[in-house]
Amino acid sequence: MSLRSCSDAAGFTLIEALVALAIIAVVLGTIGSVIAATVKGTRAIDQRLVLAGTAETLLASLPARSLLKPGRQSGETAGSRWRVEVAPMNVTGGNPDGDRFVPMAVNLRLQRADGAAIEVTTVKLVPRASQ
Repeated sequence: MSLRSCSDAAGFTLIEALVALAIIAVVLGTIGSVIAATVKGTRAIDQRLVLAGTAETLLASLPARSLLKPGRQSGETAGSRWRVEVAPMNVTGGNPDGDRFVPMAVNLRLQRADGAAIEVTTVKLVPRASQ
């Protein structure tokens, strides 16, 4: 017949339980940080896609290339301010269509009320006779 002491009993000590809780807290904190960064990144992508979609709509609503004239237009759409600048481009070198078309730089800047902005630049070939 043997007597067991209290220190030989099965189970966790208070120190082991505290260490396990500390490890769990660190893991949960790390997971929370990753989730917060993912949510922030997803929100930024969503906002950028909305701006890009609005910019695409504005560019699609430009006049036909035969009616496109140099100048500046501005306005507001879907809570965002926009500005479109159209200007002839100086092209040097061999342009086989140089007699028929003039390249026009179309620069669109779109900015939301919260400051997020997007800028798109494209080129439209305008028939020379329409100028």
